[in-house]
Amino acid sequence: MENNVRPQTMARINTKALADEFIAEQVELIRKQVGDKKVLLALSGGVDSSVVAALLIKAIGKQLVCVHVNHGLMRKNESENVIEVFQNGLNANLIYVDATERFLSLLAGVSDPEQKRKIIGKEFINVFADEARKLEGIEYLAQGTIYPDILESIKQAEGKKAVKSHHNVGGLPEDLQFELVEPLKLLFKDEVRVVGEALGLPHAMVYRQPFPGPGLGVRCLGAITRDRLHALREADAILREEFDISGLAEKVWQYFVVIPDIKSVGVKDDSRYEGWPAIIRAVNTKDAMTATIEEIPYAVLHKITNRIVTEVEGINRVLYDITPKPTGTIEWE
Repeated sequence: MENNVRPQTMARINTKALADEFIAEQVELIRKQVGDKKVLLALSGGVDSSVVAALLIKAIGKQLVCVHVNHGLMRKNESENVIEVFQNGLNANLIYVDATERFLSLLAGVSDPEQKRKIIGKEFINVFADEARKLEGIEYLAQGTIYPDILESIKQAEGKKAVKSHHNVGGLPEDLQFELVEPLKLLFKDEVRVVGEALGLPHAMVYRQPFPGPGLGVRCLGAITRDRLHALREADAILREEFDISGLAEKVWQYFVVIPDIKSVGVKDDSRYEGWPAIIRAVNTKDAMTATIEEIPYAVLHKITNRIVTEVEGINRVLYDITPKPTGTIEWE
């Protein structure tokens, strides 16, 4: 683990000058490690994988092969934004895989949250492995591992109860043998963001709020249906748009919509209208172990509510979850 221990003398990367120095150092190290070989990266669009991608593009250009898997559980326009930034903006060697039908078919009728997570995680690995086997000359796998992942692994190795283990190759099949490239492994999340901005990534991508690996799959509560998933995606987009307009996006650590598999009676066009409730959650936290509730001004809540019930088919009321953690977890599933 000695190569994974952050030196005590390592300066905190909190300025553009320090970020530029880090980038120059990593570009040299990546070129030395990789040579003229190809590197494979699963590009989710999250902060860590996006910064790794931008750094590797700077270092080795087209030797990097990015695979973006759309599992059909992304937020509105998320995959399109990844393509726009990396393929069109940074000229990345990007493979886009629309696996929506593959995932939603496997998830049909599955209501248990843990089972949903396992199906999504396993199938993501299967899709990524399928794409990797189609490629030739790949000897390296890049990952967005950051220092907290290392620390949690060390704790687990010492017999302590860890939040999660360092995943290394993410459970890829044994026939896929890669050497790892992990240029961010000694950085904390705030430092990764500074490096991302220094690399020229869009602010919205660098400061993208945490998003669970199963995506909207664990916010479409219970068994996922396509109509409810569509309503969730649209309602969540409205929430994020209004948070941007009101300035709350910069104040709140994580905010999102969940839609449970229940309906209530409402009124639309003077007629009975059964629809789902959209539940808003907005929390602040430093370590995700505890969380407090952000007080959203009523004027903003009213605007969000009016837009959702007016613009999103299938939703007839909006609720606001004001439960802190504990007792409520941040996500509902």
